[in-house]
Amino acid sequence: MVVKVSSLNARRALEALGANIKTARRKRRISVQGFAERVGVSESTISRLEKGDDGVSIGTLAMACLVLGEIGRISDFLDPGSDDTGLLLDRQALPKRIDRKRGSRPTGSAKDETALPNSDDDEGVGF
Repeated sequence: MVVKVSSLNARRALEALGANIKTARRKRRISVQGFAERVGVSESTISRLEKGDDGVSIGTLAMACLVLGEIGRISDFLDPGSDDTGLLLDRQALPKRIDRKRGSRPTGSAKDETALPNSDDDEGVGF
């Protein structure tokens, strides 16, 4: 089942992606025919890809990026370490306060002082 992109923003993004692929191909002096052969698809599929057609497979996109020497951009896409929205949501989900669990470490006992040696280093970090 083929899903057509109904969002105007998504269609514009696909068109921009297609135009960027076309520009990258042309800068590398690769003909449509040569690009199609290297990607493993027909010339008409390359034309559709470069127009931002939403029916072109993600596999074709991956192969086009590989041929252009940019395959790393796909594997880095929405990387959790650089996903600003995801990082913000993670930060908002952090607890506001951390309570000591009951029975984990009673206070005021001389036994506690000897059981847990002072692990702070010279800079005051206890990790």
